[in-house]
Amino acid sequence: MTETVLKLEHVTKKIGQKNIVHDISFDIHKGEVFGLLGPNGAGKTTIIRSIVGLIRRSEGTVFINGKNVDTEYKAAISEVGAIIENPEFYMYMSGWANLKQFARMSQKNITDEHVREIVELVKLTGAINQKVKTYSLGMRQRLGVAQALIHSPALLILDEPTNGLDPQGMAEFRTLIRDLATNGTSVLISSHLLSEIQQITDRFAIINKGVLTHIEKMSDLIENHVAAYKLKVSDPEATKTVLATLPVKLVAQNENLFKIEVAHEDVHLIARALIQANIDLLEMVPLQASLEERFLELTKGGGAEV
Repeated sequence: MTETVLKLEHVTKKIGQKNIVHDISFDIHKGEVFGLLGPNGAGKTTIIRSIVGLIRRSEGTVFINGKNVDTEYKAAISEVGAIIENPEFYMYMSGWANLKQFARMSQKNITDEHVREIVELVKLTGAINQKVKTYSLGMRQRLGVAQALIHSPALLILDEPTNGLDPQGMAEFRTLIRDLATNGTSVLISSHLLSEIQQITDRFAIINKGVLTHIEKMSDLIENHVAAYKLKVSDPEATKTVLATLPVKLVAQNENLFKIEVAHEDVHLIARALIQANIDLLEMVPLQASLEERFLELTKGGGAEV
């Protein structure tokens, strides 16, 4: 049986008569990376803040590792590590001193050995004794994750964690998150970088106008919605004529390159028809479904940022 680490039941937040978020329910399993997506102002940050108790919910319940946040707040919140905005550090102190200071504030007895394990996990061993003011943005982000993990939480919450990171920093961060999930930590991550979410999450939820409109496994997105192919052909004009006779949607054309959409069961018709028309099919490549395309479809074009 899958272990549930976070469970939201009918979470609603009202300001006056206006629903900021309404009837939000989802859960996150042990070792799962879960993406929270939605246009700007959709309510993602409100949901995250309601989970960790930074704002009071109007209705609904949040459980963390089976503990009710309303009735067992200290026990529940001790299971969470979070970076809601940019992590804060003592810039004149070393990374190690920052982590030790944070460890002293924890209710748990945190040993130096455990701190070293966390430092190794986030791959900061070589820089941990340097002052934080010398760190790159990516290094500070990893130190922030170490800080959030110092008390061994079951759930890590990250709000816009890749903001400002260069491509190398993003790649390192993806590796870190997947390593955490492999080790059993559950991760809730919100980001406006849809391509990043697609590369890192196991499941995602879309929030639009304060309502949860969709939850899907990333593997299902890739498998069920891959109906796009890139074709490279020897005779573009003849190919257009052939495609017009098939159950195919022509999405784009650039000289002898075509992007088409076709039902899975009709894919075999394309090569057969082109060959019968004496057209050389030089290339036929399936295109992976884009989370951005799915997002725009489900929010009816309501903006590509989340």
